[in-house]
Amino acid sequence: MVIGEMPVNPEVVRKNVEESKNGVRIRFYVKPNSNRTALVVEEDELVFYTDEPPVAGRANASLIRFIARSLGISTSKIRIVRGQRDRLKVVEVEDVNPDLVVEKLASVAEPW
Repeated sequence: MVIGEMPVNPEVVRKNVEESKNGVRIRFYVKPNSNRTALVVEEDELVFYTDEPPVAGRANASLIRFIARSLGISTSKIRIVRGQRDRLKVVEVEDVNPDLVVEKLASVAEPW
């Protein structure tokens, strides 16, 4: 984050997080073949930029690794439940508190 830049408002992140019976579901828009890997809040969406291409599940794997690192959990607790082959994805994270997910994602996300 650049000095003087406003941090991401957690309420914007919260709009993309919902509780599920197994944990939480998070909506992401994925932009593969980017020049960096980062989570950016663009308007009211969580946009995940990855330098991986959208082939052989590489962009999806990059998203899952990023979420695992950001939340400090194992990748085995994360799965894409909708949008496996689309840019708009819904990811389910098992056994996590929604408030913690919002807090951690807001802390690693960059404003647009």
